Amino acid sequence: MSARTNLRFGTSSWSEKSWNGVFYPAGTKSGDYLTYYATQFTTVEADTTYYRVPTATLVRGWRNKTPEGFKLSAKFPSSIVHCGQGPRPDGERVLVSEHTRADTERFLSAMGELGERAGPLVMQFPYFNREAFASLAEFLERLDPFLAALPPDFRYGVEIRNKNWLDTALFDCLRSHRVAWVAVDLPYMPHPLDLKRGLDPFTADFVYARLIGDRRAVEAATETFDKVVIDQSPRIDRWAEWLAQAAPRVSETFAYANNHFAGHAPTTIRELLRKVETQLE
Repeated sequence: MSARTNLRFGTSSWSEKSWNGVFYPAGTKSGDYLTYYATQFTTVEADTTYYRVPTATLVRGWRNKTPEGFKLSAKFPSSIVHCGQGPRPDGERVLVSEHTRADTERFLSAMGELGERAGPLVMQFPYFNREAFASLAEFLERLDPFLAALPPDFRYGVEIRNKNWLDTALFDCLRSHRVAWVAVDLPYMPHPLDLKRGLDPFTADFVYARLIGDRRAVEAATETFDKVVIDQSPRIDRWAEWLAQAAPRVSETFAYANNHFAGHAPTTIRELLRKVETQLE
């Protein structure tokens, strides 16, 4: 765990079965994963909420399995930020109240069961082609009122996967609602250190970073996620540099690693945290 309470580093999900015997003690039951996980990290990102709206009972269970001070972040359901029936998003329905209000209310109500354990809630938008949104301006016409209508009970983040949309208009919109820009490591997205000169990516009082990586590369190297299979040290170094620069500007830093970044998320995030703390010494 971090010695700095404002550095919250964890993994994207806690349910990976191949961690049993490597990260989790051998024989740990899946129902006990989160309880043990919370002894190792101060935060986790719930990936499951992207695929379905969680029930209040499920979220209450997460709260009961974690200690005071732990933070659980979660993704908005795809029925709100994607809306497509297959891989292609439906731009006519994304964030449109008529189609998404019910699930948004159900999602926020369920996440309220976390109480003070609630971390930021993230809108992970897919790549939008011109059939979905002709331009960033058209997307912001949808995003701006959606963010304005969200209750202030939570902190929020927005992840954009159109690299050309990382522009002043987007960051200004997020900043006006105190919503964080989610910095993401994907092969086709720029690293925060490589953003256009003059862009200020800090749009809220916290930072949120996601080390997702190259799914195809990792899955070509392994069928399980019990060890690191790709050396990502140079990329981790760059993320550590940026997060160390960001830390003095915000009150809290959230960073999560996916198994597809290097093969074993717990190892990745521990290496990142160690390097950030070293730079902040």
